[in-house]
Amino acid sequence: MNIPAEFDEIRPYTPEELPQIFDELLADPAFQAVISLIMPGMPLDMLSHKLHQCKNNLEVQKTIFYPLLHQIIKEHSDGFTLNASSLTDKEKNYTFISNHRDIVLDPGFLSLGLLDNHFPTTVEIAIGDNLLIYPWIKKLVRVNKSFIVQRALSMRQMLLSSARMSRYIHFAITQKKENVWIAQREGRAKDSNDRTQESVLKMLALGSTGDTIDYLKELNIVPTSLSYEYDPCDFLKAKEMQQKRDIENFKKSQQDDLTNMQTGIFGYKGKVYFQTAPCINDELETLRGCPKNELFLKIAQLIDQHIHLNYRLYPGNYIACDLLEDTQKFTGQYNAADVTKFETYLQERLELIDLPNKDLPFLRRCILTMYANPVINHLKALHT
Repeated sequence: MNIPAEFDEIRPYTPEELPQIFDELLADPAFQAVISLIMPGMPLDMLSHKLHQCKNNLEVQKTIFYPLLHQIIKEHSDGFTLNASSLTDKEKNYTFISNHRDIVLDPGFLSLGLLDNHFPTTVEIAIGDNLLIYPWIKKLVRVNKSFIVQRALSMRQMLLSSARMSRYIHFAITQKKENVWIAQREGRAKDSNDRTQESVLKMLALGSTGDTIDYLKELNIVPTSLSYEYDPCDFLKAKEMQQKRDIENFKKSQQDDLTNMQTGIFGYKGKVYFQTAPCINDELETLRGCPKNELFLKIAQLIDQHIHLNYRLYPGNYIACDLLEDTQKFTGQYNAADVTKFETYLQERLELIDLPNKDLPFLRRCILTMYANPVINHLKALHT
């Protein structure tokens, strides 16, 4: 396929580029160290043989990442389900816009679920360059069908970069016949109050020379709800909230990002459930003629409504809500054993936070809020 050169800097690698990248990765001592941790007992020459047999990125995913993800589900969760029954046409290509918990596993589990539900392909993944800390990570994610979102740019550069990314996403859907995954906002919602940023939607509409609605319909947007029973990074997010409160202009370090990625992958997740809404093209049609200054807000609200409605809520979510608000409103949704289990879990998470001046009431409230917000938003969506 002839891919415009303007995308070379950000797009996933092409099949022709893969053999060279495999060799570069396998020769990198940092990559070798990671492989020995993730695939203990896998000789490098065997991995090299497996990789070089793959003719394209999807084959790499099926050969290497697919079994790895199944292993993560088996060892670090109580099972994963993707309910994609809203998408009856599996030959169509979709843009999955989801709430965001984990940069590695959100698109990883979605891709796995699509293959297990007999979709012909996985997703291309929008990933911020702030996470591509080492050369081997940047190479690996582009092997794994990721395209790069450039972050630290001037306003003018950002506009040009966003326009190019928009053109790339449209190209991936319409020409490459790929699916795309993009988070509803930049970065994870630390408090799980999931809201679609209008800027994400404006980016997707950049470059439209005709009607904005037609241009967005070309992407076949599918709001997708991700529900992890336990967030392995909850204690790290709470820690960051206190640091941001106490330290002016606090910014996470690269090491923090790496710790978050590692904790997200190998931490316990409980039950994991993803659900797709129907493609929103028919609903977009009803917004035709809407004033431009209201359009993106209305689309964001529409996506949020779907995401919030399709959450899978667990006993811990309801318990957190009652503990946070000091009520017994949701006692019908859990039993005494659930309360003991959640309280024990909460205490263990608080103990993991290493701060010199731990504000325990604040940190406890932060974690409870993370688990309560999906309930609050789900109930609002039900009554909207």
